[in-house]
Amino acid sequence: MAREFQRGHKAKISDLTAGTDLYVGVQIAGPGLTFDISCFGLDANEQLSDDRYFVFFNQPKSPEESIQQLGAQAGDTESFRVTLDRVPASIHKLSFTATIDGAGQMSQIGPGHIRIVAGGEEVVRYAFTGAEFTTERAVMLGDFYLKDVWRFAAVGQGFDGGLDALLKNFGGEVAEEQQPQQQAPAAQAGAAPGFAPPPQAAAPAPSFGAPAQAPQAPAPQAPAPAPSFGAPPVPAPAP
Repeated sequence: MAREFQRGHKAKISDLTAGTDLYVGVQIAGPGLTFDISCFGLDANEQLSDDRYFVFFNQPKSPEESIQQLGAQAGDTESFRVTLDRVPASIHKLSFTATIDGAGQMSQIGPGHIRIVAGGEEVVRYAFTGAEFTTERAVMLGDFYLKDVWRFAAVGQGFDGGLDALLKNFGGEVAEEQQPQQQAPAAQAGAAPGFAPPPQAAAPAPSFGAPAQAPQAPAPQAPAPAPSFGAPPVPAPAP
């Protein structure tokens, strides 16, 4: 059963799961809002010293593919595959963020979450709502961070600027072509080999059974599963 985190809760990954090949799903939505959901791979000083570890819609994976953006699937607005034992030693934190593309503020969002799935089982979920924010246009949702061992923290910290301001906050440089112009939140992001995101959030995705509720609509009748990276196949029952 998944552990329900509140803002500020932290845990060792090893206390949540023995796995290191993880699915990270983010659900965030609001009326008329479009979101850019990203992962920042930060060094020991919490800076983006290598911009190849800024994983977003225009750069959907890190060089060794330890961080991969998969797109919308399994009821999540955006999803990632994180292979912790492949993350290079120079990266000490993975910060998952959501920013509004265009007008709007975080107080307008409905119920959302960031969750971790390991081996086909949801192991932790941090839920949030717009009532926790005011005029912010970005939010730092959750972090994987290295402190002797990898740990996870539910952050939920609002940020006044958008994606460009967040990038500068982490020490990155904003290029002109990085202005986000996508029409849907990462729906066209590249998927990891062998995991093609379904065209609709409610469509089935590879083997995982934890449903995710859509913030603006009733729960789907057949909840879509999330990928179970590295999970052993389950034999079919004998007829």
